[in-house]
Amino acid sequence: MIFKAVGDGRPYPDHGLVTPKQWSEVPPRQVRLDELVTTKGTLNLDNLLSEDSTFYGDLFAHVVQWRGVMYLEDGLHRAVRAALHQRPILHARVLVIEATPAREDPTGGAPATGETAAATATAAADDPLPTDETTAGGQATVSGETTQ
Repeated sequence: MIFKAVGDGRPYPDHGLVTPKQWSEVPPRQVRLDELVTTKGTLNLDNLLSEDSTFYGDLFAHVVQWRGVMYLEDGLHRAVRAALHQRPILHARVLVIEATPAREDPTGGAPATGETAAATATAAADDPLPTDETTAGGQATVSGETTQ
């Protein structure tokens, strides 16, 4: 088994990171392939076989950790290529989304609908390449709050 599961779609709330520049603020770390749930059920074979598939994109896969599950959002071809080379580890940017309980409406109404998520990018404590955003605990915070 290569992955923990093969999913179809993104079950987590929208995190708001779209551009490569936004993702570049999330430090990369190693993740095990068998801990990942894919968000795509199919793979374009051209992407897998292309030698320059990462030439215009991020060198690292994008993973979103939500409710203790790590979802492979972008980089399925990198993960499959790693598995074909018998490497159980993938270097990825891991964005941790922490779910918080529904907030009460400040006007005194019913609790707000939807789920509020604060996105926190977590670096491995032993990350050899710390960034300016990394704190002593090995965590960098992505500002903003996202609602679904």
